[in-house]
Amino acid sequence: MARSETEPPEQAPLGRWEREQAQLKANVIEEDTEEWQKNSTFAGLERVGGADLSYVKGNDTIACASLVVLSYPDLEVLYEDCQMVTVSAPYVAGYLAFREAPFLVEAAQRLQEREPGLRPQVLLVDGNGVLHHRGFGVACHLGVLTGLPCIGVAKNLLQVDGLAKDEQHKGQIRDLQMGGDVFPLRGTSGRVLGMADIRSREYIRKHLSSPLGGTSPGPGRPFLFHCRGNMFSTVPGSSELDSLSPTVTCANKGLERYRTIKRNED
Repeated sequence: MARSETEPPEQAPLGRWEREQAQLKANVIEEDTEEWQKNSTFAGLERVGGADLSYVKGNDTIACASLVVLSYPDLEVLYEDCQMVTVSAPYVAGYLAFREAPFLVEAAQRLQEREPGLRPQVLLVDGNGVLHHRGFGVACHLGVLTGLPCIGVAKNLLQVDGLAKDEQHKGQIRDLQMGGDVFPLRGTSGRVLGMADIRSREYIRKHLSSPLGGTSPGPGRPFLFHCRGNMFSTVPGSSELDSLSPTVTCANKGLERYRTIKRNED
């Protein structure tokens, strides 16, 4: 049940959340399972989705939960769902899914009920996948609960498993030269936890005065890290699959409707 804005935030049940993460993590599939994933041209991929929660400025409890499905490769909007929601769970680093995933799961359920034929073949999620403190970020969480192949898309590097925003990392970003160029985010464990792409380099070029992973570059999200989630391990050419921008547009529509309603109430 949504809480009123005057009530204190819920206390985070970290012990229970950690146990649930561990249980759900056992269901993550990191190998390619779909035929289109095994083809370098992604033949057979027809629908990609994006999911995100966008918060009302100055209010961390009112947000717009958005799910958008696009055609591929034309990237035309096939379906969009924007719902204003009240978020009651607190934000705790490493447990973002318990704050946001329930609303995105509901959005996926509405899609299944309304337009099952538009179910995305892969879903890009605002957040991390296996690049996570316990290897189970919001993209993995959402993938397990919905059965959708998910990729986590994050604008800041989460420094886990030895990954660091050091000079070597900055040099790798500077070496990116053209669309489609990537380099693996390999932890000290030897495991590849994600990929950094060309927009990381473009972001640094345009914002030389900002530290790596600093101010958010806006709806286009030039600073991206693609992290594997449920049933998806091959990272596609990200310049063609950046479906979060339409998701942000959808969220902005929902936020504007919310502001209009509030103005009328006032």
